[in-house]
Amino acid sequence: MIYLDNAATSWPKPESVYTAVSESLRRGGNPGRSNSEKSRLAATDMTEARAVLAQLFHIADPNRIVFALNATDAINLGLQGMLKPGDHVITSQIEHNAVTRPLAYLEDAGVHVTKVSTDPVKGADLNEIRAAICPETKLVIMSHASNVTGTLNPIEEIGAICREAGVPFMVDAAQSAGAVPIDVVKMNIDLLAFPGHKSLLGPTGTGGLYVSETVSPHPIRSGGTGVFSEVRLQPEQLPYYYEAGTQNAVGLAGLCAGTRYILERSVSGIYHEEQQMLQHLIDGLAAIPGVVIYGPLTSPRAAAVSFNIEGMDCADVAMILETYYDISVRSGLQCAPDTHRMLGTFDLGGTVRVSPGLFTTKEEIDTFLSAVSEIAQGD
Repeated sequence: MIYLDNAATSWPKPESVYTAVSESLRRGGNPGRSNSEKSRLAATDMTEARAVLAQLFHIADPNRIVFALNATDAINLGLQGMLKPGDHVITSQIEHNAVTRPLAYLEDAGVHVTKVSTDPVKGADLNEIRAAICPETKLVIMSHASNVTGTLNPIEEIGAICREAGVPFMVDAAQSAGAVPIDVVKMNIDLLAFPGHKSLLGPTGTGGLYVSETVSPHPIRSGGTGVFSEVRLQPEQLPYYYEAGTQNAVGLAGLCAGTRYILERSVSGIYHEEQQMLQHLIDGLAAIPGVVIYGPLTSPRAAAVSFNIEGMDCADVAMILETYYDISVRSGLQCAPDTHRMLGTFDLGGTVRVSPGLFTTKEEIDTFLSAVSEIAQGD
């Protein structure tokens, strides 16, 4: 099988990830809940995971990385912890439901939401962001990269606008963490949500939220922390303030291994190689009669490329690719209906999304292009 659905979850993983998960699961131990060697080793895995993630994102204090179930869980912590009725939040038109659905609930509760115009190539309109900021604005949240088109929002420029206005800036890095360089200091990011199972190459059920010194979201969970057991409420020390209950030590051991692999390869090197692969993919699709590509046609972009074949349903194209060519892609709205409304593909049922990953080869891309060409020609 040719796997081109890495925007959903990366596969395969580096061998070191499989090894780390297996060793952690076989060893056992509950981090922070015992003085046994097993528990100390499990806690060490978590400490090392925070350290390598802090190195990747240029975070000075690893304890400001809070582990979560996934990026969606981390986003919910940021949004629910930062916003209350009467507040104002600014976002873009290319957000995943991980952002838009929590915002919809908050909107129903009295939070005012502004969605600024977003260009399929350039991203969110900077002038509209500036104009939308008001005294009630308590947060700006933007995806770093669209999971549909690969469009990169101008995160550094948005961060500068937010810092100048004194408004906290939150970034959904679901499609960029591990594949696109991120520097939370340079980009003025106050909250960074990331998944472990995509370009960070870790297992599903892992992720986290970076919480800078400039913000203090209210926790949305409380419970055991293994330390400070005498305290009536959740201890305010990080990361315990936001981490309640037993953590996914096995998954985090794998996330640590995946992040180490990325650091060894260098995220800038991975990004450069990925841009070359994406350009080959896009140029090949553009040369096929009847294929319509949505989003940026050149670098910089993220590794999610959406297209349709004129006169064909996107679900049928994906089904043919898997059934007859053994190629795995994704079709539909990709949990981002706002993006498809912006693109004009909502009523079409969405698009076919192809997303190569770190281990995708040029030969696999060529095989995919040949298959799309045959489908478009009706062969």
